[in-house]
Amino acid sequence: MSSLTQSQALAAAISAAIGAAIERGDLVGTIPVTIPLERPKNRDHGDYATSVALQLAKPAGMSPRAVAELLQSDLLDLPEVSSVEIAGPGFINITLNRSNQAELVSTILSSPETYGTGNSLSGISINLEFISANPTGPLHLGHTRWAAVGDSLGRVLSAAGALVTREFYINDRGNQMDLFGKSVEAAALGQPIPEDGYQGDYISDLADAVVKENPKIKELAAETRYESFREAAYKVQLAEQQGVLETFNTHFDVWFSERSLHEAGAVEHALTKLRTQGHVFDSEGAIWLRTTDFGDDKDRVITKANGDLTYFASDTAYYINKRERGFDICIYMLGADHHGYVNRLRATAACAGDNPDYNVEILIGQLVKIMEGGEEVKLSKRAGTIITLEELVEKVGVDAARYTLIRYPVDTPMVMDIDILRRNTNENPVYYVQYAHARIAAVLRNVAELGIPIGLSNFDPSQLSHDRENELLGTLAEFPVVVAAAATFREPHRVARYLEELAGVYHGFYADCRVLPLGEEAISPLHSARANLCAATKQVLANGLELLGVSAPERM
Repeated sequence: MSSLTQSQALAAAISAAIGAAIERGDLVGTIPVTIPLERPKNRDHGDYATSVALQLAKPAGMSPRAVAELLQSDLLDLPEVSSVEIAGPGFINITLNRSNQAELVSTILSSPETYGTGNSLSGISINLEFISANPTGPLHLGHTRWAAVGDSLGRVLSAAGALVTREFYINDRGNQMDLFGKSVEAAALGQPIPEDGYQGDYISDLADAVVKENPKIKELAAETRYESFREAAYKVQLAEQQGVLETFNTHFDVWFSERSLHEAGAVEHALTKLRTQGHVFDSEGAIWLRTTDFGDDKDRVITKANGDLTYFASDTAYYINKRERGFDICIYMLGADHHGYVNRLRATAACAGDNPDYNVEILIGQLVKIMEGGEEVKLSKRAGTIITLEELVEKVGVDAARYTLIRYPVDTPMVMDIDILRRNTNENPVYYVQYAHARIAAVLRNVAELGIPIGLSNFDPSQLSHDRENELLGTLAEFPVVVAAAATFREPHRVARYLEELAGVYHGFYADCRVLPLGEEAISPLHSARANLCAATKQVLANGLELLGVSAPERM
């Protein structure tokens, strides 16, 4: 099959067979929008199975098995299909020709770096906002989870064809910024940090950095001095966050300042737009947005009676700003304590005249617990509270931290065991996957040393007929499907779990299918075919690890 994925091509072939049966008058009904296909766990049941006959039976007034038998002959006429068997009440089990299945190797090696990409989200402009921390301290463990998952989700969405802008919303306005400035000022002057201020050794480090940059700052008038400390420390802390994230392979296209919304008049603009839509009202001297019309638990204040803007005013202006920048979908990745934002953001979208089921998405990430030596790690050397991104990377490295944070669904709490992540064993999932890539790289170095011909001009797909080869080919064929699903459902952990499955299937293939000739054994087309299959597997592992922002080592 020549399409990007075998399952897509097979689904198209089944649709064509159904259409032909309807046109002949053998079947009454319509072609389903999607054809259900799955890969049976027991390969004795074929390469693919479909329950489409059960779906077609009732409208056709036939038994599912009769529908399956009707489609069987058309499917057997396909050159890429070797057998079609009917099981149970009407399941259709399809086995592909081995040589046709093996053509996948050519598909992968012809477009190595793009294999796995697709167009399911082609042309859709997505604003992906994640982390969005205050610039008042180091990034902590909650931010770290989003740093890994958000960046990987951006890669997956791009692989599905979306136009993705990764955005960090800087919460650089409000009381917390003033407390931050006063905390750094107190540390620089050798005074006690305010009770409600920021603690931790990093405050003293920031104070030292600010004074070093501007030794005369301590001589400024007391009434304005903290503002100078605030702005200088803000600049240093934000630069540190940006540097740490770059080290963590997390990249942003836009760093958006909350202040800029207010300075550019975006809040007033948003208020005018929402009032035009008919959802703004005045009550008790305050200005409100009637979000209860769209499922929120209460209406939201935009401007207080004293004229002060609420934080919700920024949220509202920011959403409208994103939409007016041309984004079709705005994805917000928020922390575990932000469940209350879901309804209010959806209601804001509806008040703005948008479709909250399409234009806005809110993902809530659950907490991460770190275990080391059998005990939970809570204290941070720098922040004084929860462990920071930087400290986690120091413990396990970028690859292990990213991979582990990504491989779990974000809506479930997770535990990271530092001791396991330091082990070079199969118990450590990132090691398991990276080792598979390195192992294949070693095999291919041996292939080159032995002079085994490799490449598309030296590939005979008919050589690959072993069950282990077929299993590996089937797993490779699913990679584009996995990537598309990860993008559709916003679940990059699917890619990590797939890679672990692929690594396991490869190890099984390597154990049962000799790639290199033994002793004086002559080099044959089978050796070349298997070497090419190894190269294709190595490429898919590399492509998958790239989607996770994790390295694919050649040696370990």
